[in-house]
Amino acid sequence: MAHIEITQRKSSLIKEAIIQIGAGGSAGFVEACIMHPMDLIKTRFQLQVKMGTQDALYYTGIRDCMNKMYNNEGVAAFWKGILPPIIMETPKRAVKFFSFEQYKKLFNNHMSQSMAFFCAGFLTGVTEAILINPFEVVKVQMQSNRKHISDSPSTIAVTRHILYNQGFGLNGLNKGLSATIMRNAVFNAFYFGIYRSMILRLNKQKEYVPELFLKFAIGFIAGTVASCMNIPFDVAKSRIQGPQGTIQYKGTLQTIYLVYQNEGFRALYKGLLPKILRLGPGGAIMLIVYDKMTAFLNMQFGD
Repeated sequence: MAHIEITQRKSSLIKEAIIQIGAGGSAGFVEACIMHPMDLIKTRFQLQVKMGTQDALYYTGIRDCMNKMYNNEGVAAFWKGILPPIIMETPKRAVKFFSFEQYKKLFNNHMSQSMAFFCAGFLTGVTEAILINPFEVVKVQMQSNRKHISDSPSTIAVTRHILYNQGFGLNGLNKGLSATIMRNAVFNAFYFGIYRSMILRLNKQKEYVPELFLKFAIGFIAGTVASCMNIPFDVAKSRIQGPQGTIQYKGTLQTIYLVYQNEGFRALYKGLLPKILRLGPGGAIMLIVYDKMTAFLNMQFGD
């Protein structure tokens, strides 16, 4: 009897994992394809340093950045560096949502539900960051390249160059790991914490459209607040992982201090608007797709 119960429990856990991974992977893929251009623009802003003499290619705003990219690099340049996220997005988001659900179970019996969401989100970000950091390094290197898309190196070429010259360690394909961990941990803590807590307080909507609208609005709020909270770590990550002539950006806190010292407090929030324009609606899209895919997969394969 006990053996049957254990077998059923294992079977139920495997089915739950498959549903969460399938729904999370689908959500991430959809979000990445739609929102990647804003991620690229955000990275460009975070990497540029204002010099005494104005560079002709210096971006003064989102529209200016888009115009200069289109004129100098071609329309396909807006999806520079998309291959690493696409390759990684399905397993990344699968891990994100599956990890969150499992961490949430650990905290549920020891604290309030809202606090459990925040803590589970934080650990989810740590787990996610360790998995994705090498792909982030390649993506940032590709996004920083301002050559025309036809003259830009491929994902494989960039990866080979990093591995050959810098290796796989913390100075190579895994550089900026601590900044990625802090960026993702802080983001996911607020993202899941706000969204799940607010959803619990919503009355069930009978009509489909109002419920969908509310979920989108809450997802947008969660993504926006989370973006505002973690952006100094995002700027540090971009600086560490981006091209450096003489290496000056090393550790996360050291990079944040250097940016603050050399460029002022506002520089720690470079790229905030394109980041919000990406992760606000992107966060909403991802959570809605995840919820809908979870419901669909549960209906198809659940008990």
